[in-house]
Amino acid sequence: MSQKAKKKQRSTSGWRLKPIGYVKSPYKEKAPHHGRENDKGDFRLVLDPEYIGGLDQLKQFKYIYVIAYLHKSGKKYPIRVSPPWARGKVVGVFASRSPQRPNPIGLTITRIKKIRGNEICTTGLDLLDGTPLLDIKPYIKDADVKSKANNGWIRRNLKSPWSKPKK
Repeated sequence: MSQKAKKKQRSTSGWRLKPIGYVKSPYKEKAPHHGRENDKGDFRLVLDPEYIGGLDQLKQFKYIYVIAYLHKSGKKYPIRVSPPWARGKVVGVFASRSPQRPNPIGLTITRIKKIRGNEICTTGLDLLDGTPLLDIKPYIKDADVKSKANNGWIRRNLKSPWSKPKK
């Protein structure tokens, strides 16, 4: 198969993603690089009414994955980025959690506080108010925890958003 034929086969012209709702957060222009459970503010996922049935049994989980369309991340993206906390270190965009990506899709994990009708009240999210919500999936401890995972290029001394305080 020719390169042109392969590219045409991968074409996204027939793909359409339909938001299932939107994010409510206190962040209007700039969100933190990583949401924390103790972030202050009103954090909610508001689903379109047609998806309420999809919330059945979700309250039995403590955490969920939130998949969102990063609608304000811009059309241009660098292929190499320097995370703001990385002291100038430059890495490939796929080795980072930069919101500027070829496909601006965000993935975050948050704790469910309560479910009220078509709204999921959560702990801190790293998403802007009004961000289109693409999907929600339960975080399943036995399936999602990877005991052999590492931090890759991120060293403790970089003080990343995921660094644990030194004792």
